Amino acid sequence: MWFKNLVLYRFTEACTLTAERLEYALVARRFAPCGSMELAAAGWHPPLRRDDLPLVHAANGYLMVSLLKEEKILPASVVNEALEERAEEIEARRGTPVGRKERRDLRDEVFNSLLPRAFSHTRRTYAYVDPRGGWLVVDSASVKKAEELVSLLRQTLGSLPVAPVATQGRPPAVMTTWLLEQDLPPDLVIEDECELRSPEEEGGIVRCRRQDLSAPEIRNHIDAGKEVVRLAVSWNDRLSFTLDDALGIKKLRFLDVIQEQAAEIDAADEVERFDADFAIMTLELSQFLARLVELFGGEAVQRTVMADNKS
Repeated sequence: MWFKNLVLYRFTEACTLTAERLEYALVARRFAPCGSMELAAAGWHPPLRRDDLPLVHAANGYLMVSLLKEEKILPASVVNEALEERAEEIEARRGTPVGRKERRDLRDEVFNSLLPRAFSHTRRTYAYVDPRGGWLVVDSASVKKAEELVSLLRQTLGSLPVAPVATQGRPPAVMTTWLLEQDLPPDLVIEDECELRSPEEEGGIVRCRRQDLSAPEIRNHIDAGKEVVRLAVSWNDRLSFTLDDALGIKKLRFLDVIQEQAAEIDAADEVERFDADFAIMTLELSQFLARLVELFGGEAVQRTVMADNKS
């Protein structure tokens, strides 16, 4: 189970979650499929997708959870077509047109009659908690979907003191400096993809792919005032990814050295394989996330904490 995108949250207080406590809480919001008259349903489901397994997959102190969401698919075109058929039947029967208010009521009736027969689709969102490191890491390319998981986890636990990671260095400024000066830390390599954007609301956007980012035209865009808001990099020959202006990580790949390490572990079944991969992934990410924060000047929240301690 290798995460492909990361939305990062920091615990603002010491995290005291354990596998047992988290499991106990999640059971109360275990996933149950949509009822016939429900548009959507969401809840916690075993990360290994087997109902006989725990809702929390724990390894080396890291705690993985999986949000399962089911949504009914009922296109407006289908509702409108059925509505017109019903309206025509009524008009033909009584010889008078269907009024605006009656049509609204009729739409609700049609919708409710179609809902039990609607198809549905499900999607999963994975996350893990690192209590020792103080991280909540969500595997999602969408901040909105990550927030859905965080919101449900907060409701499930009663409280969840986390906030999006924030650094002292502003990500666009730091990434722009990397690209402009080409003077990177030894564990970081710029790849061949970036996006530059003018800070103005209606400013221009330049997207570069499969291009030498040290080329003069890139510098010209920066000299004209554009900033780097997305940059493809690799770290320590172990991870490659695209970093955005909110420290979101997309297109995450665990490189050969890690994949070879995972392949060397002889797993007897899917549970052992999942457990081994999760252990390797979380250990690698714990080192990387600490370094990521360091690369951007440390955590902004630390200044607030220090100020509070002095007062």
